[in-house]
Amino acid sequence: MSSSFGMRLKITIFGQSHSEAVGIVIDGLPAGEHINMERVQRFLERRAPGRNAYSTSRKEGDIPRVLSGLFEGKTCGAPLCAMIENTNANPKDYALLKDIPRPGHADYTAWTKYGGSNDYHGGGHFSGRLTAPLCFAGAVCMQILERRGVHIGAHILSVHNITDAPFDPVTVDKKTLQDTTEKEFPVLNDDAGAKMRTAIAEAKTNKDSVGGIVECAVAGLPVGLGEPIFDGLESRLSTALFAIPAVKGVEFGEGFRSATLYGSENNDAFFYDSDGHVQTKTNRHGGILGGISSGMPLIFRAAFKPTPSISREQESISLSRQENTSLSIIGRHDPCIVPRAVPCVEAAAAIALLDMML
Repeated sequence: MSSSFGMRLKITIFGQSHSEAVGIVIDGLPAGEHINMERVQRFLERRAPGRNAYSTSRKEGDIPRVLSGLFEGKTCGAPLCAMIENTNANPKDYALLKDIPRPGHADYTAWTKYGGSNDYHGGGHFSGRLTAPLCFAGAVCMQILERRGVHIGAHILSVHNITDAPFDPVTVDKKTLQDTTEKEFPVLNDDAGAKMRTAIAEAKTNKDSVGGIVECAVAGLPVGLGEPIFDGLESRLSTALFAIPAVKGVEFGEGFRSATLYGSENNDAFFYDSDGHVQTKTNRHGGILGGISSGMPLIFRAAFKPTPSISREQESISLSRQENTSLSIIGRHDPCIVPRAVPCVEAAAAIALLDMML
């Protein structure tokens, strides 16, 4: 099934942007794991729409209703199923899209693949709304990972052409990740964050949008995680990350920059620390060698394209008339999805890592 992911831990996401609800089924969770639902709710609120000036005005409570899988606050071995109601849907804003596909969206490809039977309201099953149940699953997985000493956090590395300071790839730790993710606008350099918000506001004023990059780090990951050749750590993480709408690129460690370096510049020297543990003096490999975790912090980045729904008039086509036309998109859209994408990246990483650790 295309809407399912995982091997030992399998998740299946259901729903559409303007259907009655969206939700998720998580099968394979270890039994007896306490799940703090207040923490889950706080995590979902980081992604939820309508909470600030730089996100869509669509307001959703994003309060999950657990239908099965928990007993007395703990996982009980049954599949964990949760649904999140769509309480502020407005499908009439999308009436034109039945005939005129939005540039940059999946409207045309979905219409072709499903013979016109696709739900086009808000993108249907292709909508960023489906990241709400993804974040629910990620919040559950993160609590289980933390008990195993694994901590995940991300920040906004860039918006448009404004860049934040990167994580230190060698020393990033649990406290750094917690301090960053607790911010309302998660950046390491707050001055850079202020400039990013200005750039987002300017794009919104100009009826346009901007994209950016989310950088994620994982501290405490044990050595040896990953199954080459096709189930290496990069492969599994990338599969989960590309499920997030608008992700157009993923890189690990130095990523594409490594192609500009000499081998002597890119290699990380091994050494024994004072406790006799093997480490590397630098971490250009991003915590992965040969598809297997090295014990150094896992560092990766996901690039997000600008929100394709913009208020400017754009060129498109009429599917029924088979002629060129123009389209002015109405409705409620983020001028930049990057701030709300930060917990989505963390969630995708948590799901993939727990699946591999089980």
